[in-house]
Amino acid sequence: MLKGCRVAGFKGPKTARLNGFLLLTFLTLLTLYPLNPLTLKPGYGQELKRIRIGYPSLSFRQSNVWVAREEGLFKKYGLEVEPIFLRGGQIATQALASGDPPIVNIGTVVQADLRGFDLVLVAAVETAYDQIVFARPGITRLEQLKGKNFGISGFGAATHYAAIILLKHLNLEPIKDVALIPGGPDAERLAALAAGKIDATFFTSSSAAPARKAGFNELFQIADLGVEVQGNGFATSRDFIKTNRETVKSALKAFVEAIYFIYANKKAAQRVFAKYMRTNDPDVLEDSYQGYIKTIPKKPYPTLKGIQFMLDMLAPTMPQAKNAKPEQFVDLSFLQELDKEGFFNEMAKRYPSK
Repeated sequence: MLKGCRVAGFKGPKTARLNGFLLLTFLTLLTLYPLNPLTLKPGYGQELKRIRIGYPSLSFRQSNVWVAREEGLFKKYGLEVEPIFLRGGQIATQALASGDPPIVNIGTVVQADLRGFDLVLVAAVETAYDQIVFARPGITRLEQLKGKNFGISGFGAATHYAAIILLKHLNLEPIKDVALIPGGPDAERLAALAAGKIDATFFTSSSAAPARKAGFNELFQIADLGVEVQGNGFATSRDFIKTNRETVKSALKAFVEAIYFIYANKKAAQRVFAKYMRTNDPDVLEDSYQGYIKTIPKKPYPTLKGIQFMLDMLAPTMPQAKNAKPEQFVDLSFLQELDKEGFFNEMAKRYPSK
């Protein structure tokens, strides 16, 4: 053999020592600086799937979508998500029914399906309405609402159904005893209350602080009635599930992980709240965070009891509700799969919280 020639594939002692050194160096660096899955594209280089996800309000109940976007959780599960603000439950429901965006965080699936749509809840974060009654000066008792104008965000929205629950509790009837006035989002209803266009309205925990500072009377929290309802939840259409099941599951994983992240990371969560709620008011951010951890479940299963309550409440004006079953409005298979796969246990370990 000629001197200085190397046979292909032959490793001399120097090469072996070099390879061993490089391997040891790599393992050491990997230990000191572990790869962050949030910075890697899924599937080792696969492109992220682009999708729009809608939300209808600036309440903390929408924050799972915001946090999943800002903290890279959607990307972690292979999605490039564009959050879309849809200004109210009615508009959000119509958008979802049209297929754009194909996933929306709403609480009006039952009402939409009774009108002929084929929407479905795959998760839910609201089993009681977080709606606080505020009234103008001079109204200090709920009974004084008779004959007054009560502001809601819109017909078919959570504030509308919360108002029906309230009036039923007071033995009052909409229209006959109390006029329900559609007034748009919280800020617009606050302005209407200040201008005397309405006499009372609802604000959530997230939006109550400005109403308190403005001197309006805080009368009642609807959740204190103990009525279990099906409110906001992660919704899509059955058609979208048929052709995009893995996309829905990936989005839900990020949605659920956001819940655990928020519980364990107050300051980071409040920074995201501030961005999307468009406020730096510390009272608003604190009320929102406390409202979140007191009411948002870590296992966001829809409530069949709450759906049945909604059906019973809708039956007088929507006869088709009488024969409907709660199960037809939900698809629990995604959450059941995550449970079976140990996803919730994994999240609990990754995000320990008090």
